[in-house]
Parts: sequence; structure tokens; C-alpha cells
Amino acid sequence: MTVHTAPPAPPALILASKSPARTKLLEEAGIPHRILVSAVDEESVAAGHPGASPAEKALLLARAKAEAVAALPAAAGTLVLGCDSVFELDGEALGKPYTPDVARERLAAMSGRAGVLHTGHWLVDRRPVQDQQDGAHDAAWSPGAGEVASAGVEFTAMSTEDIAAYVATGEPLECAGSFTIDGLGGAFLARVDGDPHTVVGLSVSTLRALLAGVGVRLTDWWATAVDR
Repeated sequence: MTVHTAPPAPPALILASKSPARTKLLEEAGIPHRILVSAVDEESVAAGHPGASPAEKALLLARAKAEAVAALPAAAGTLVLGCDSVFELDGEALGKPYTPDVARERLAAMSGRAGVLHTGHWLVDRRPVQDQQDGAHDAAWSPGAGEVASAGVEFTAMSTEDIAAYVATGEPLECAGSFTIDGLGGAFLARVDGDPHTVVGLSVSTLRALLAGVGVRLTDWWATAVDR
């Protein structure tokens, strides 16, 4: 009789983001996780690297968030994922607008045009390190590794009334580039060139590659779920 043994349980994953869209993507990908939000000041991080490109800024912010959460005692023994998105239009990095006036201005500039949405991913491994002499211990952890996923986004023409109605919902105020693909803003997207998950805020295929770099298979979470 053949005996099938269950694969070892994958490590716990912490998402260093309060984004409901990112949580939903992980849930839909079958990846259990918990959330710990960092206290990183995004504007200060960006200001500290004035020469960074929009893609580089996305990765810098993702790294800052992941490392801040990884430094917490609660992160010991886990994998910590930080993500951040930056929209690039005419070479300029556009983060969250925060105010209606800025959102209206940006959406008017984006109307009928195309830009690039960059999402930075940074993964820190806080699992104990095996030492040949002392056994497992939580040594000083490495800064981790990261990758940027980018996707082209083309917008339909938006009237002044369209923009006013969208801004009035409040949705674009806390979104990189002042729009979403998985919410009300999807009504104004004409085409996406690349992984649409990137535009949502977390590329699952990019995460899969980062996990492989630390010896973890994304599919192990699926097997664990089936075994339960």
C-alpha cells in the first residue's frame, strides 16, 4: 500500500500593507497570511532618493515597509512581504493624491493617455538560520530581495463630469496614480499591457519567483489547505 505523506507546512507570511486589494489577491491565490502595517513615512523615503526613477521608488518603498515590519518581534520565524505602487506618467512618479484637487488634476492629465504602473515587491526571510555548530538560531537577518513588476495602462477619455463623479466617491484619493483597476476606476481603463495583478498592487507571479528564491513553493500552501 502506498502511503502519501503531507508536505511540510510552509512558513507563515506577513503582508506589510493594509491594502484590502492586496489581501484579496493573496486570498484568491490560496496564500494564508496576516497583516502588520509599518509606520514608514512614504514621503520621507521618496524624498531621501530624489534621483530614483518611478520604478526604483516603488521598490524602495516596498523594501522600507518590509524591513520595518521584519524588525518587529512578531515577525520572527516568518516571511515578510512589502509592496508599493507608483504610477508613471511622462516620466513623473505619481503616488497617492490624498486630496480631491490633486486627484482631479491628475485624472485630467491621464484622460485618453497611457502610463505605466510599477509595483515593487520586497520579501524578507525571518526564519531561523541553521548553524552547523550551534543549531538553529535567529541570526541577524538579511535585507531580503525584491523585484518590480510593471504594466502599461491606457485610459479612455474622461469628461470633467466623469472625473468629478469619480473623485466624489473618494476611491482615487488613496490609490497610486489616482485610480484602481478592481474598483470604480476600472470604468476608465481602456487597456492593460502586462500582468493586471500588478495594477491591482501585487503580482502573484512575481511573489512566486521571490518565494522560490528562499526555497518556498507557493503551491505548498495549496497542498496544506487540501490536507486540512
